[in-house]
Amino acid sequence: MVQAVEHASEMVSEWVEVTQAMIDDFGRATLDSDPFHNDPEWAKNNTPYGGTIAFGFLTVSLLTHLAAKAIEGAGGDFKPEGGYFLNYGFDRMRLVAPVPTGSRVRGRFVKGPEHTDEAGRVRRSMDAVIEIEGGERPALVATWLSVWVPDSVETRA
Repeated sequence: MVQAVEHASEMVSEWVEVTQAMIDDFGRATLDSDPFHNDPEWAKNNTPYGGTIAFGFLTVSLLTHLAAKAIEGAGGDFKPEGGYFLNYGFDRMRLVAPVPTGSRVRGRFVKGPEHTDEAGRVRRSMDAVIEIEGGERPALVATWLSVWVPDSVETRA
């Protein structure tokens, strides 16, 4: 995958609808029953958004799916051989605008610099934006970090 998308300076995913079922499942998985996200009637009457919105961490969690689709769209393969990727975190991340239930979002990714260490691991940054279809502002902007660990690198638990 690393070499497969070297030609692509920007990669964009397909649109994905954020449904109430998706939000409810995320709330159950994270043990978060906040009515702001999981109770449409309460959210309609008690929030400025007229209904529920996605959990911020659900929006963050969509990065992996959106990146996979963007990479595939650029001709890459999200199932690399010869090693594996690890999520290394973020240098910067902001949740800029809420994602209303029923909205469609997509990811836009621009590769940043990379650094190879003495063991052969490659640390790469990628600027990531999650756009809301028809929205004035993005849902998320981030500098996302990953590490490619080739099979030749000995790992210790």
